[in-house]
Formats: sequence, C-alpha cells, structure tokens
Amino acid sequence: MEIVTKIAPLSLALIMLALGMGLTVHDFIRVAKQPKDFIVGLICQLIFLPLVALTLIFLFNTPIEIAIGLMIIAAAPGGVTSNILTKFANGDVALSISLTAIISLLSIITVPFIIFKSVEIFDVPANRVEISMLGISIKMFSVVTLPVILGMLIRRFATNFISSREKTIQIISLILFLIVLFSAIIQERYNIMPYMKQSGALTFSLNITMMILGFYVAKFFATGSEQRKCISLECGLQNGTLAIFVGTQIFNDVVYIVPAATYSLIMFATSIIFVFLVKKNN
Repeated sequence: MEIVTKIAPLSLALIMLALGMGLTVHDFIRVAKQPKDFIVGLICQLIFLPLVALTLIFLFNTPIEIAIGLMIIAAAPGGVTSNILTKFANGDVALSISLTAIISLLSIITVPFIIFKSVEIFDVPANRVEISMLGISIKMFSVVTLPVILGMLIRRFATNFISSREKTIQIISLILFLIVLFSAIIQERYNIMPYMKQSGALTFSLNITMMILGFYVAKFFATGSEQRKCISLECGLQNGTLAIFVGTQIFNDVVYIVPAATYSLIMFATSIIFVFLVKKNN
C-alpha cells in the first residue's frame, strides 16, 4: 500500500486543483438562484447513498473491514468523471459541476463524520484507527479545499488560458485518477480475485441501486430529463481517489480500500452503459 499512500494525496490535490480551475463564482450563484435540482442531488448523495450502503452491509452480512471500506466510498463526493459523462449523456452539466464542487467542499466535514460514525456502529477496535476526526478533516482541507480555492483563483486571473484548455484539464484529472486506481490494483494484483469475491457484489449493488434511485427520485422531484441524467450519474460516480486517500490515512490495512477500488472499476462500466442507453433512447 506504500505506493498508493504516497501518490494518492498528490493526485487528489491535483484533481481538486483541476476541479477548481473549472469553477467560477457563477456556479455557486446558480445554485442559490435555482436550488431545487441541487437540493435533490445533495439529498441523494449525502443522505440516501450512506443509508443505502448501510442497508446493503447488513443484507450482505459484510465483514467489518469491507463494511467500513464501503462506507468510505459511499461518503465520498462525486468525481470530476461525472461532469464528463454527464456531458456525453446530454445531461445538465452546470448542475453536475455545482454538485461535484459543493459536495467536495462539504466533504471535509461530511466524510469524517460518516466514517467515524460507521466506526462506532461497527465497533471497530480503537487500535485500528490511526487518526482522529479532526485530523482527517485537516488533511482533507489541505488536499481538497485549498486546491479548489487555488484553482478558482487561477481561473479568475487567467480566464482565457484556462477556458481554452478545459478539456485537457479534465483529461489530466481522469488520468490521475486512473493512475491511483491502477497503482492500487498492480500493488495488490495477487489479491484482486479474492477482493472481488469479498466486495464485488456489494459494490455493484450499491452502484446500481444508487443510479436507479437517483434517476427516479430526480424524475419525481427535479425539473427535467437533463437533471435526471445528471443526478443519476452523480449518485453512481464517486471520487475513488478521495476514498482511497481517506482509507489509507485512517487505516493501515489495504482491505479497507478494497471497496473503493472495486467500486471505481464497476462504476466506469455501469456509467458508460447508462450513457449509451440514454443517448440511444434520445
């Protein structure tokens, strides 16, 4: 896990910097002016996602380490990949960006809260937890919040330069995420099949359930089809790099990041199928 521990913080910081460079103040003003769709997406991600994960853990009678790992990926905000795929699906890209950005900024509070509550629920021995809730919040602030703010400042003072390179920045973010993911896979390549047996069905169930739930909640409460597609993808595509970073910071055992790795692999396949189906229906 040493390689992942070293590259995850840097990769995450660069990904969040790229996210910040894609934001303007208008992204936040838009949410204030049209809050309905944003609130629907927020509730799906911050409330329904952890609750569904918790329900599946009990239904699958999941081992504690895998259960905590699932709660880590469920606590993570959406990733920048959701913005790209929302665009491909002809969804509401502005809403996707707003959800990703604001939930990412909130994650320095929500992620430690959900994880440490999960540690209490599953009665994880104290000697397995290597950092406090305040400690992980501070670390997340340094690799999540600060890079986003810095990215927004760069965008503010170099608007034309950044605007002309948005696609390149998004591609770099995706590549960085894949580097972290495949580094974890390569390092644990001999254990991949046992890990998939342990958490594959569980993470697949969470991913599919949340994409369907997000789609139908948005169908009843959001404003239109573009918003449905966006919220469904936001519910299904989590920030795997952040989940791996948090898991390696709190627990000194690779098994805790297994659900993040398997979920990240699964979510690419399911989201691409989703995009293909909605484009075909259009």
